[in-house]
Amino acid sequence: MELRQLRQMIMLSETLNFRRAAERLHMAQPPLSTSIKKLEDELGVQLFERLSTGLKLTPAGQMVLKHAHHTVFSAEQIKRAAREGESGEQGMLRLGFVGSATYSLMPQIIREYRHRYPLVDTVIEESTTVELLRRVENHSIDLAIIRFPVLERTDAQLTLLRAEGMKAAVSADSRFASRESVSIADLADEPLIIYARDRVPGMHTLIMQAYAEAGRHPRIAQEAVQVLQCLGLVESGLGIAFVPDTSARYAGDGVRLIPVEPQPAAFHLGLGLASMPDQLTPTARNFIATAHAMLAMSEKP
Repeated sequence: MELRQLRQMIMLSETLNFRRAAERLHMAQPPLSTSIKKLEDELGVQLFERLSTGLKLTPAGQMVLKHAHHTVFSAEQIKRAAREGESGEQGMLRLGFVGSATYSLMPQIIREYRHRYPLVDTVIEESTTVELLRRVENHSIDLAIIRFPVLERTDAQLTLLRAEGMKAAVSADSRFASRESVSIADLADEPLIIYARDRVPGMHTLIMQAYAEAGRHPRIAQEAVQVLQCLGLVESGLGIAFVPDTSARYAGDGVRLIPVEPQPAAFHLGLGLASMPDQLTPTARNFIATAHAMLAMSEKP
């Protein structure tokens, strides 16, 4: 068994198509098929079912894939450790983030981190909390700035970085636009733009809980994945939305953000850091230390 074969299996599990996997691996399809067949023969199990509609991982393949991720990650760790040493002064940091982190928290930490460690290559990727937690767990990224609270089960360690509340986003021509505050009951009959349950289950659940606290049921008009999508749909007049406090600077002229009073208990949220402590690289440890140092400074009177 070779690392090359494990990398090929991982790519094939992502595409479930020999041709696409071969293209991404920059190789021809027949050698890839032969390599996977040899791996199956060596392990004595079938890793993929060959169906008319494509490939499907077998139960044995799912177990092997989990260990393949860990094995490839460990091999990459050895290479990275040789390059960057224990100090973390050089090397690479792979950081994921949710879109709302770009409003204030992430730029501040990244700026300070790059000032302290200018020789580190920082690879930054945006996604949802659910996807970022999955990627932290399978080690395809080192750390992730995610949305709190996390309602899904995860093996990652979660640390709250900054607490936030939520505001109601209404269009500038809404009858609520001039109000100093609104309640969930006030807005209950308005069309609601809500975060998609399958992509952003945490935020979806919190908003549903807020309506339940008020004894009301929302009129869901649209689903969105990112805060900017919500704000754009609100500006288009398709409904109202609830967005984190820090979204204010990204709301267009056609949107008003209004405090929600009383603030539902479900709206007590924030941004946090997800990591796998037993797999932290030196660069990741330095990023965590930088983040906590900056937050400690910001909390001083």
